[in-house]
Amino acid sequence: MNTFTRIALVSAAASTLAACGSGGFLNRERPDEFAVQRQAPLVVPPDFNLVPPAPGAPRPAEGTAAEQALEALFGGPAARSSVETSVLDRAGSSEPGIRSMIGSEGTNTVAKGSVTRDIVAAPEGDGATAQAVIPG
Repeated sequence: MNTFTRIALVSAAASTLAACGSGGFLNRERPDEFAVQRQAPLVVPPDFNLVPPAPGAPRPAEGTAAEQALEALFGGPAARSSVETSVLDRAGSSEPGIRSMIGSEGTNTVAKGSVTRDIVAAPEGDGATAQAVIPG
């Protein structure tokens, strides 16, 4: 190696090492990130006759969580279609204790058998080897 290459390598290493330190000839003043933005002045509200909200009451502008979800997903509650209304009218209302009756020990259940268990446990595929059998 010649002298010029050695001097260039030493100066590059020295400047790289100096850049890592906090002092030295490459040190520069940096702005304080907390002092860059000015704080807005405090403003006194114009109306002092505001009534504090009742504890536990929903905020007047927000509504319930269900209303917020409907608004976010669908743009607000939609009217039921005539088909949906007809189905609900035909179904009627359920008995008040229906959930406890379904979960009782006296409720009869249907054993699905091995066919359903085989269908649920079947591996996923593209259906190329699937067959349909129509009993005759």
